[in-house]
Amino acid sequence: MTRTIKYLLLMLITIVVGTYFFITCCSECGAAVTTTEPAAEKVIVKEPSATSYPFAIDGNGFAYNTNDNYNFNISSHDILMPLSAELTQGVSGLQSHLESNGSNVINVTGYYTSEEENNTAFPNLGLARANSIKNDLASKGFSTAQINTQGKLMDEMIPKDGTYWGAASFGLEEKSATADDDLKALYEKINADPLILYFNTAEASIHLDAAQRQKVADISRYLDKVSDATASVVGHTDATGQASTNMRLGQDRAEFAKNYLMQNGIAADKIIATSKGQTQPIATNATEEGRVKNRRTVITLK
Repeated sequence: MTRTIKYLLLMLITIVVGTYFFITCCSECGAAVTTTEPAAEKVIVKEPSATSYPFAIDGNGFAYNTNDNYNFNISSHDILMPLSAELTQGVSGLQSHLESNGSNVINVTGYYTSEEENNTAFPNLGLARANSIKNDLASKGFSTAQINTQGKLMDEMIPKDGTYWGAASFGLEEKSATADDDLKALYEKINADPLILYFNTAEASIHLDAAQRQKVADISRYLDKVSDATASVVGHTDATGQASTNMRLGQDRAEFAKNYLMQNGIAADKIIATSKGQTQPIATNATEEGRVKNRRTVITLK
């Protein structure tokens, strides 16, 4: 009996010791396993906030500020209408100020981003937007002689629902002392190197390169600043076909070019479209190369 009791006590001690080591050692192993593989953190990407630039002017005796401004859809130079009541009030006050201060000019800067498409006749979409704002101001009675336009790349602009809110800024300043001399130099520059558009046979389409777009901007600027100035748009053809047909074709091309300029903000009454047909070639009509040069529309200032 004594030996049996000793045997049972040894078994009990063995069980107790084994349980103790299992709890202390194996539970520590389990803890080690769980701590070496922490749960992955969830990364949250925040969408950038849309930008919104106010209509704000403070200088030369005029101050007005509102969060509303001229707005444009992505890759568009058309103003989203209607304008807010607050913006309309500010524009009205600006008009009164300019009428009372003829030596002041308003600088309109249109914003654009490098990811937008420029489908206008202007060098960049920002300038095209500034030109649209200029035309809206002119429709409200502003003198375009008191409006300067320019474009500015603003890649920090972020749209909301496909719209850039307040894609323009404004500033008042005194008219430049050299403004008249600058206009004279611009007139000479345009007429010395006029805008020439070339057309395929029996076709009227326009594709402008960067230099031609700049010429459109220069022509638009001059016409804005000089009240009695006009642009002369003259259509020419090669000698293929009848002279009477070519005279009509030249007129069609001139009218097409006129409409193109009008679509880009130049007033219809500032553009005179005529045709010379095949009567004024600048190259021989005996070769295709010469005929290509003769199929043209020339735009100068008067």
